[in-house]
Amino acid sequence: MTAEAPPRARDFVGHGGIRLAADVWGRAPAPPLVLLHGGGQTRHAWGRTGPRLAALGWQVFAPDLRGHGTSAWSADGDYDLGLFAGDIRAITAEVGDRPVLVGASLGGLGSLLAAGEAPRAEVRALVLVDVAHRPDPRGFRRIAAFMRRDPDGFADVGEAAAAVAAHLPHRPRPSGTDGIRNNLRRHGDRWVWHWDPRMLDSFEGRMDPPGMAQRLLDAARRADVPILLVRGGSSDVVGEEAARQFCGAVPKARRVDVAGAGHMVVGDRNEHFLEAIIPFLNETA
Repeated sequence: MTAEAPPRARDFVGHGGIRLAADVWGRAPAPPLVLLHGGGQTRHAWGRTGPRLAALGWQVFAPDLRGHGTSAWSADGDYDLGLFAGDIRAITAEVGDRPVLVGASLGGLGSLLAAGEAPRAEVRALVLVDVAHRPDPRGFRRIAAFMRRDPDGFADVGEAAAAVAAHLPHRPRPSGTDGIRNNLRRHGDRWVWHWDPRMLDSFEGRMDPPGMAQRLLDAARRADVPILLVRGGSSDVVGEEAARQFCGAVPKARRVDVAGAGHMVVGDRNEHFLEAIIPFLNETA
């Protein structure tokens, strides 16, 4: 398997029987690793990361979370964090062999609960990508506002790309539109984001509800596995103080910052992200 090889398609069965689409790089008996994207993203967020990790000797699974990409939507519009955790438990059980979970934002929150709350998923380690127990409300509101914007979609893919460029001015604008197209779907004569808009009601009530920070810290401790917190050095979602508190409260947690990256660390600085996690992954392998 080379870094250039395309992924294979696979479906998982999540909590309640929901269908979850995934890309897979690498093959057994390589140790398994599951990449879990953030809210409003799709599995294609890992398009450069997955093949690189497979080339380093991992079997890599990158699912679309429920309500995202080509995975099924919750029939009743419920996107409680516990449902994402249930899906991650199901994926982990189906993969087997105690995978490493690498979760960005929403994927990281779901991973924490899956690994630390009953019934605990059997994992060997967690990598949390710019997510801890408590978000900075300013960054959270900025992301929610972007997701709320343009509810009627876009006239073409270029218009969507311009909206993303305005949202992420620190990131060089891609020369093509293939990447952004993976996050869109046709709806009549418009292009809309490839996720269920009903999720936003759940997300906005999840910013920092009473007891959630303690629940996440408790889950991190009970997971009882090595945890690496990868913080974007310029993140406005995970502040310096929150990262310090998390690692101080969780004995098996440690942290690395990726300079020049915001909340979307992988998209901002993928090479530096890989450099940050590879030593940790080598220890777990």
